[in-house]
Amino acid sequence: MAISRGKAWVFGDDVDTDLIYHNKYLAETDPKKMPPYAFEYYPGMEQFAKEVKPGDFVVAGKNFGCGSSREHAVYCLQYAGIPCLLVETCSRIYYRNAINNGYPVLFVKGLSDAIKKGRIKTGDELEVDLSLGTLRDLTTGVAYHGDGVSNLEEDIMKAGGLFPYLKSKAAN
Repeated sequence: MAISRGKAWVFGDDVDTDLIYHNKYLAETDPKKMPPYAFEYYPGMEQFAKEVKPGDFVVAGKNFGCGSSREHAVYCLQYAGIPCLLVETCSRIYYRNAINNGYPVLFVKGLSDAIKKGRIKTGDELEVDLSLGTLRDLTTGVAYHGDGVSNLEEDIMKAGGLFPYLKSKAAN
């Protein structure tokens, strides 16, 4: 997997799916139309959807994506061009939704503490290597280490999600 560079958008712990993608937009079924609603109700990040650029990163602490099981909360970030999520931990259902849709999540140790202490901030320039599980904050020079994406996760992502992956396996 390639190394990616982009701007950080930093969130705290316990970011629930209503803050990622509010339930008032659940009637929208086209993932390509979901990005304009991302983080609309997250205090201080109301302009996220208007300002985020493809290649930027969402960085969060512990328990990202807690709350409901809505896939919208994955799609709105995936289709906004965020190459992967950088979190210390996330809810199991959010993680499964992400992987099932071919969207990578990198678990990075120490992110929650770094966010709380202001060591990583919105606007920092980041470099991420999913295969190695590394995150370098190019603004501060600090490196963080996490778990690289597994071979199975990488295969699912390359296939475009779990269903395309299973179809390709069944065809072989």
